[in-house]
Amino acid sequence: MSHDQRRVSPGLWHTDYLQLAPLAKLLAAQASALPQGAVIVDLGCGDMPYAGLMRGLGLDYRPADIDADAVAKGKLPIGGDGRVPLPDGAADAVMSVQVLEHVPDLDAYCAEIRRLLKPDGTLLLSTHGSWFYHPHPEDHRRWTRTGLALDLQTRGIVVEEMHSICGPLATTTMIRLTAFAFVLKKFPVLGPLVAGALSVVMNLRGLLEDAVTPRVMRDDNACIYLVRARVAA
Repeated sequence: MSHDQRRVSPGLWHTDYLQLAPLAKLLAAQASALPQGAVIVDLGCGDMPYAGLMRGLGLDYRPADIDADAVAKGKLPIGGDGRVPLPDGAADAVMSVQVLEHVPDLDAYCAEIRRLLKPDGTLLLSTHGSWFYHPHPEDHRRWTRTGLALDLQTRGIVVEEMHSICGPLATTTMIRLTAFAFVLKKFPVLGPLVAGALSVVMNLRGLLEDAVTPRVMRDDNACIYLVRARVAA
């Protein structure tokens, strides 16, 4: 399975199934509300795992990243000033998937979101509530539900919806699974097989734990938050 397929359609044998599967489903549901042909800028696109999903929905997907060879990879280059080579108001939507925690300058990043979006444009943004430290190349922040909304609002972005992915019980299970799988995969042949089998068991356990966790606890203690937002008037 390729990287983009795993991000959009992970299997139970993947350690991050409980995070990636709901995230892809929510992104698809939110993006499907955009009109056909709408320009959506993926701000910090990485390996562009959601390109196929967005284009399959009939959207004009524009990936943008800080890669030195971004243009050669078919991406819009993000300059040292944080700007994308597109005019003001060029985007019907901006997508930011698991990027915000890696951004050193939130003010500059959010300013570029506001610049790119049309007045009635949509921001689809996901980031971590609680998870491992994972520099890519840096890792700066984790958010609470209210903290994320406040940090966006104080930078001119108003949250309209917020969705919580993976509650506290399931998150602790996924953290243990990730640690176990990291060790197991170091052993040749059998290690990855055992890690895959363990992932199935632990993912099923996580699904059960999420099902029995009160919604208010899941909402306020999520592993990942996905917001739909707009630029403040």
